[in-house]
Amino acid sequence: MSSSASCALPARYEAVRGARQFTSVTLTQWNLSERFDDVALVVSELVTNALRHALPAGPPREQPLDPPVRLHLMRWAGRLVCAVRDPSPDTPAARGSGEDFAAESGRGLFLVESFSDSWGWHPLAGTLHGKVVWALFRLGERPR
Repeated sequence: MSSSASCALPARYEAVRGARQFTSVTLTQWNLSERFDDVALVVSELVTNALRHALPAGPPREQPLDPPVRLHLMRWAGRLVCAVRDPSPDTPAARGSGEDFAAESGRGLFLVESFSDSWGWHPLAGTLHGKVVWALFRLGERPR
């Protein structure tokens, strides 16, 4: 069984709530509601990072044909992947072990790493610019 769903997200922080709602509806349709808490936390962090670090400063541009951030959810062969596309080519970086984990910002990729089974990123090619940051969840096992 394989399935996929995606949604465009506006360049506003309210997009995080929309991404969580989209994730809830999609996981319910796929009978994966029991994984919502971990997956929604990771989706929230990936979307927040894209909005905070990958979008240009200044007023948001309105280009409905080319949304700046897009969330993809893909399920196949006992796996769920959450991927967030953004326009920045910059490498995402998790905090180093000596950094302040009590700080409010900078914990996103640490949480992604903690709640997913693996994560990574890759640059986009062709006419699309930017990157995709993804997190993988193994399905069929008890949630951690």
